[in-house]
Amino acid sequence: MSREETRVRLIELIEPLVESMGFELLDLEYYSGRQGKVFLVIDGKEPVTIDDCEEVSRAASGLLDRHDPLSHAYLLEVASPGLERPLTKPDNFKQFAGEPVKVVLNQELSGSIKAAGILKEADDHRIFIDKEDGTVIVINYEQIKKARLWFRKPDKGKKKTK
Repeated sequence: MSREETRVRLIELIEPLVESMGFELLDLEYYSGRQGKVFLVIDGKEPVTIDDCEEVSRAASGLLDRHDPLSHAYLLEVASPGLERPLTKPDNFKQFAGEPVKVVLNQELSGSIKAAGILKEADDHRIFIDKEDGTVIVINYEQIKKARLWFRKPDKGKKKTK
């Protein structure tokens, strides 16, 4: 089974549990090997606390112990989305229209596998990113490997010239 197939299997196993606890599974990253890791990012109607992460971690750990989907040792981590929260579903993209985003693509689009700019719009099939050079690119969800909000520090102390 490939790493991506294992990741999908883990999502199918863990997502219903997370949702039953009142949270949304925003992302699941899986790393195999000697230092294996299952990394969950959860969100909720209220900001996610450390206690929430611990509660989901205990429940997910028990679920993984019962189903034993991995044949190697791994570390389970659960975190809140943070400033550069992952965008994984059309509703996530729609919610954050107008915000800066970074996107990594499955294949090149206009000569690059990365895109960054303001998420101008999102619908059920694609997103529109307004790049810094003023061009707008259209990306179908199937083309997206990974997407996140893009935290950029405000320009401080820059002197204005007349």
